[in-house]
Amino acid sequence: MNKPPFLPMLIGTGFGSGFSPVAPGTAGALLAFGVWYGLSFMLPAVALWWLTIALILIFTVAGVWAANRLEQAWGEDPSRVVVDEMVGAWITLLAAPAGHLWYGLVAFGLFRLFDIWKPLGIRRMENLPGGIGVMMDDVLSGVYGLIVLVGVRWLIE
Repeated sequence: MNKPPFLPMLIGTGFGSGFSPVAPGTAGALLAFGVWYGLSFMLPAVALWWLTIALILIFTVAGVWAANRLEQAWGEDPSRVVVDEMVGAWITLLAAPAGHLWYGLVAFGLFRLFDIWKPLGIRRMENLPGGIGVMMDDVLSGVYGLIVLVGVRWLIE
């Protein structure tokens, strides 16, 4: 196994959360939730929403780049690469009201459910080449979680 370059490893492993010995994907999604929840106390709701969009875009591009580099060292779709889980969690969190713990936790749970279960074409995204395939299944899981959470909020509120 080759030693990967530092910056792709830092980004790809979600700042080290992917090295968790238990459920690294969950650790990466939890990190994303923690970042979102912490920022929700520092920013107005609209600013948090736009910052979350920016994080999704930046880390999707950076994640594809990092995953491409890390696959050379660690093999195809390594479990330590969790930047994809971070992006997917942030996508679902777009439907959660800023700072709302319970909606945030539901968003986290919905994303992980879709990410693990992989219904409705999510698994097919893994067949895309390189870093695109690493990222896109979690992007789609995040979109499905977002749609369900928007529906839940529409029914409840």
